[in-house]
This record gives sequence, C-alpha cells and structure tokens, in this order.
Amino acid sequence: MTDMPTQQFQTFDPATEPGAVKADARRPTPASHAGSADSAQQPIGVVLEIAGSGSMIALDLQRLTECSKDPDPSVSLAGQVGSQVKIKTNDGWLLASVRNQKQDRRADGILANIDFMGEGDEEKLTGRIHGFRRGVTRYPIPGAMVYPATTADLKQIYASDGRSSIQVGTVYPTSDIRAGLYVDAMLGKHFALLGSTGTGKSTSAALILHRICESAPQGHIVMIDPHGEYAAAFKNTGMIFDVSNLQMPYWLMNFEEHCEVFLTSTGNDKQEDSDILAKCLLKARAKNRLAEQIGKITVDSPIPYLLSDLTNIVQDEMGKLDKATSTAPFMRIRTKIDELKADPRYQFMFSGMLVGDTMADFLAKIFRMPSAGKPIAIVDVSGVPSDITSTVVAVLSRMVFDFAIWGREEKTRPILLVCEEAHRYVPNEKNADGSSVGRILSRIAKEGRKYGISLGLITQRPSDLAEGVLSQCGTIISMRLNNDRDQAFVKAAMPEGARGFLDSIPALRNRECIMCGEGVAIPMRVSFDNLEEVKRPASEDPSFTELWRMSGGEEEAVQRTVQRWRSQGK
Repeated sequence: MTDMPTQQFQTFDPATEPGAVKADARRPTPASHAGSADSAQQPIGVVLEIAGSGSMIALDLQRLTECSKDPDPSVSLAGQVGSQVKIKTNDGWLLASVRNQKQDRRADGILANIDFMGEGDEEKLTGRIHGFRRGVTRYPIPGAMVYPATTADLKQIYASDGRSSIQVGTVYPTSDIRAGLYVDAMLGKHFALLGSTGTGKSTSAALILHRICESAPQGHIVMIDPHGEYAAAFKNTGMIFDVSNLQMPYWLMNFEEHCEVFLTSTGNDKQEDSDILAKCLLKARAKNRLAEQIGKITVDSPIPYLLSDLTNIVQDEMGKLDKATSTAPFMRIRTKIDELKADPRYQFMFSGMLVGDTMADFLAKIFRMPSAGKPIAIVDVSGVPSDITSTVVAVLSRMVFDFAIWGREEKTRPILLVCEEAHRYVPNEKNADGSSVGRILSRIAKEGRKYGISLGLITQRPSDLAEGVLSQCGTIISMRLNNDRDQAFVKAAMPEGARGFLDSIPALRNRECIMCGEGVAIPMRVSFDNLEEVKRPASEDPSFTELWRMSGGEEEAVQRTVQRWRSQGK
C-alpha cells in the first residue's frame, strides 16, 4: 500500500489556530462503494498532534459520509466515537480508538481525540494488520494518514494468540468477531464485574462462570451468593450449599471471628470480654486429644471443642476468687453461647453434631476436591441470620486463603473465590463496620495471586468498595453504570488506554460491557451471548402488569409464606 501525499487530502493553514484544517480543492475523488477494500484504502483523516497515550486527528466529513455506506460494519462506523482507526507508520500500523469528536469550525471537518491501543505489522499483499501486540514502540508523526480499521483487521487483532480463552460474546460493532477472555490472565490477577441493577449483571456473571466450568471441568470455584440467585443456574453443573446442608463447624472460626459472634459488648467492656474469651477458648481447644498430638496450639488453631466445655470453663473462671473483674463479663459470654445453641436458625453452624474432626471433609466438599464434574460450589447465605452473615463469609474466605498458604508444599490447585454484592463485604472506610470479612477479602485482593487464589468481585456499587481493592483487579468488565460516582471510580481504576471506552459506559445497552485489562487482547466493547434459560440465575425482575392480572390462590400462598417465615425455612 502506498501512502497518499498529505497535500492531496488536506492542507494546514499556518494563520489559523493549531488543529484547524482546511478542505483542499485537490481532495481525492470519492472511492466506489463496491466493497470495503476501496473505502478502507482511502484515508479518512490526518494526525495533528501526538502525545504519549493518545493523539488528536482531523477527520474529513466527506470521506466519513462515503465510508458510512460501506457494507463492512467496521468501515461504515469509521471515525465514530468508540470505533477503531489505524495510522500508518514507517514499518506497520498503529491501532487507536476514537474517544471524542468536535466540529472544526474553521474547516469542513471534525477534530477527534484518540487513544493508542497497540501496533502491528503490515501484510504486504493485503495491507491488513497482522502480528498485533499491545503497547506502542514507534509513534507516527503529525501529518500521518488515518485509515478506517476493517473487519479483517479486527479479526486479526482479536484472534486468540494461542492462549487458553473462553468466548463470551461478540465485539462491537461487528456481528461475527468473537470476544475472548484469557482465562489464565483474568484469574491470575483477579477480575471485577460491575453494573447497575437491571443491566444483566447476574446473567453475565453466570455466563462467564459457565464458560470457565466448560473449559475447566476439574476446576475449583467457590461462589458466595447472598440472594440465592445462582442455585437455579448451576443446579446441574455445581453443588449448592445453604443452611440446610452447609454444616460448617463453629470451631473453624479463629479468635477474631469468635469475638464477632460471642461478644455483644462495646468499648472497654469488649476488651474485658475479649480477654476472658481468649483464655477460656484456648483451654477448651486444649481438651481435645488433637491438641496433645500437635503440642503447641493457639487460640486461632482450628481444633474442635465442645460448646459445653467452653461454657463450663467460663463458669469455672467466674467462680474463682482471684478473678480481676466482676461476674458480668462471664455472664454475657455464657448467655450468648446458650442463645446460639438454642436458636434453630444457627443449627447449620452451632449444632452439637458438628464437634467431630470433619475439617478435611468440609474443605474437600466446599473447594470441590475432587470436583466430580461439578467444579463450582454455590454457597447460598440468604438463609443465614443477618447478624452472622459477614462472619460466615469471613470464615469461608479465610479458609480459602489459609488452605492456599498451608498447601504450598503440596502444590495445591488454584481456587477461584467469587463474591457477589462485594460492596457489602469489602466496604470503604465510610461504610466499614469493623468486621473481619473486609480485612480478609482485602488481603486476598492484595496477596492472593501469590498463593494461587483468584478473586472475582461482582458489584453494582463500585464506589462503595474499599479503596484499592478494585485497582487490584487486573481485568475489569464494566456494564452500564448510572451513578456518576461509580463511573468516576471505575475510570480511575481503568488502564490509560481504555479511558475512551469508559465514556460510553452510561450509554451501554443491557448485556453490553466494556472489557479491559490483562484478560483481553485490547480494550473492547462486547455484546454478551444469550444464555440458555436453564442456565440463567433466578434474578429476573417481576412483571407487575402480568402478575397483577392473575387472581386466585392468594390466601393459600399467604398461608404457605407465613409457615416458611415462622419455620425460617424455604
């Protein structure tokens, strides 16, 4: 392909302000519209200014009009916000994304800012981009020609480069270029799926997880589901755990988690209660014969103990004459433990049947080791009493982290921990409640990848997440966000080259997203695939008009609801 001389396209007038472009009478004659080859080989603009991550270009309005009639969808959208253009360099092509446009009032044209995305070589016969790679090593110079990127170019750019990937949708604006996520890169450095309520976030999360399960049927995925949505989506391909079958032993809690559950006091009283609980809990753990075999144990050691032993030790300590405090702290602790034992809502965790040493079996069950063709465990915490929900999530998350740390010598397989409604568990300082779950998830975000733990955060309020957690996610998948604070928060966490894409976040349709980061070749706008009905989560909005037309059976439905309500069961 031979470059066209700049003066054949448009000329600069030094008398005008920088960036103004004049139409030239010697403009090339319009190309025929027989195919994209003709339109794509004609320049649509010229480079005006160059910066490290982007540039300003001048686009010719007449050429854009000609390209809009091209049958190639990529060429027909050339120059529009969010489209891709390519710039000729000495030894290849530079690919860029159009960030914004404004009219050039002094000339018949348009000024646009672009973000550089990467570069590639030029195929000598076709002039297409090949060997595409992210980043820029050689910049163009002002006056370089700008051309539309064709669908053939984009196929080369978005094609898998041999790395393991999953296909989740199609790349905008095409209908046949598949959007792939590199599994190792996405999971190796964490990922976040963001989107306002009603944008299809839950269905998209299910789609991504289904694709991962299909590509890795022997995987190990744990998902925290706070609303009970995903049981319907993974009933055939995963194991579903809720309060009826979770059977999580209370003694797996460390001391900090024990304090969250057993202590009700605040201020100085809480410190007193904490000291008493630590002393009594260590004595209770030491009564198990495992403690004798191990030798040295701590208050955090996951050694089984009897709740009755703990209350008896508390009672004994209360009766000692040399105790440093009154009997009130002892009574508070004992009363709380008795409440937990008596309340049927807590039986999934504080049952007397959970005193056996079932730690290995419990971890194998939750972590899907072996997976037996069902690599994902959905932990439905919607039925867990609200006052200990955070503690349950903290225990499960810490189990993942501790298992990875102590299993390094065994070269244990990596585990993916997916947290839905992540802003509830990893809140920012403004909303923080001091619970341990925020600390352990933040630690996983910062250190998890060293130990083979991947963290997937799903949230509708990224601005409510703890500072720095989102920036630890190497891959960000952002659906439509309606809130200005959320948009600004996501933009701050995005890599520089994707900033132009982010301007379109408020305008995304349902089940559309912007993907950028380590898990994709370059930032892209993607339309997610449709998911089969049987694989969708139970998260669809109710149809008011349809349901309000129905009548009959309301009294029986109310009776059944009241019965489930009273029995605290589904």
